[in-house]
Amino acid sequence: MAWNEPGGNNNDPWKNRKGQDQGPPDLDEVFKSILGKFSGSGGNKSSKGGPTLSATSIIVIVGILVGLWFVTGLYTIKEAERGIVLRFGEYHSTQEPGLRWKPTFIDQAIPVDIKTIRNMPSAGFMLTEDENVVRVEMEIQYRVTDPFKYVFSVTAPDESLRQALDSAIRYVVGHSKMDDVLTSGREIARQQVWSELEGIVEPYNLGVLIVDVNFKGARPPEEVKAAFDDAIAAQEDEERFIREAEAYTREIEPRARGQVNRIAQEAQAYKQRITLEAQGEVARFEELLPQFNAAPEVTRERIYLDTLEQVYSSTSKIVIDSSSGGNMMYLPLDKILQQQNSPIANDKARNTIESLRDGLNDIGNTRPAAPVTGRERSRTGRN
Repeated sequence: MAWNEPGGNNNDPWKNRKGQDQGPPDLDEVFKSILGKFSGSGGNKSSKGGPTLSATSIIVIVGILVGLWFVTGLYTIKEAERGIVLRFGEYHSTQEPGLRWKPTFIDQAIPVDIKTIRNMPSAGFMLTEDENVVRVEMEIQYRVTDPFKYVFSVTAPDESLRQALDSAIRYVVGHSKMDDVLTSGREIARQQVWSELEGIVEPYNLGVLIVDVNFKGARPPEEVKAAFDDAIAAQEDEERFIREAEAYTREIEPRARGQVNRIAQEAQAYKQRITLEAQGEVARFEELLPQFNAAPEVTRERIYLDTLEQVYSSTSKIVIDSSSGGNMMYLPLDKILQQQNSPIANDKARNTIESLRDGLNDIGNTRPAAPVTGRERSRTGRN
């Protein structure tokens, strides 16, 4: 049965009877009853009838509050961080890594990471020196070197660095031509942006160090991208052909120098050989000179025959003697010499040579050879 139904329970949740004031109990009475438990021997009454706290209870409460205040002041500075301590909002000190303590409500610690490399990208459409529009994308890497300057020099150091980066990129691109930014001048533009950014950041004392600047990309607007792609491809082909030509030059030049040296050495060797042969001929003729003076005709005839032997030893022509009466003797010495290298035809060639030798001997015995006159000798030499 509900407490407020007719004829039911007259007690309500606040322990009020009928005829008494309805509503929740007084909060002051509740707190006084709770605090009265901390007073000695059931709680002493004040002159107004309320409970009072003893000195021990006050010390315990104060100790608990002081302990909580001390615990809330403990904090840790990581290895890669430095702590900027503010006392009543003013810079006080810089804390090294480790477990630290600060008085709560008096000091404030701001940790600053000084070892992590941070990235900051920047991109946008920019106008070049030759009045063309390109989209340039760059990214810088930086880290904090001075926590005090990083916190107190400017209000928002990262945003200030971002604006400085945009300004440096637009300045460099605005003083460069479009072809340089898109192709061969990318590295130069990157170095110029780096130098310009450091010059902008230095007066602000941001306490940061620019580690690297990356040129991520540069491209023309989409409307003319196809034409610029063709131009870039043509320039790349030109550079490739130049490199191939230089490689071909480096390959051909040493080879040509080697051939020149070889020809020079061969010419020198030929010169020395001809000189030595000429000197040998001179020495030989000097040895023949006494014999020629003693018997000119015999020596002249012998020299003539030796010369003919040397001339006809390297030819396959047939020599016909008009005094033979029209009979021709053909001796295939060249084929015989070639067959001498074959072991199968050695016996056959040997028999052929012996038979020819016997035939020549028979001819010599039957008919004496006619003396060779000067006219016939000259005619034979011409043939």
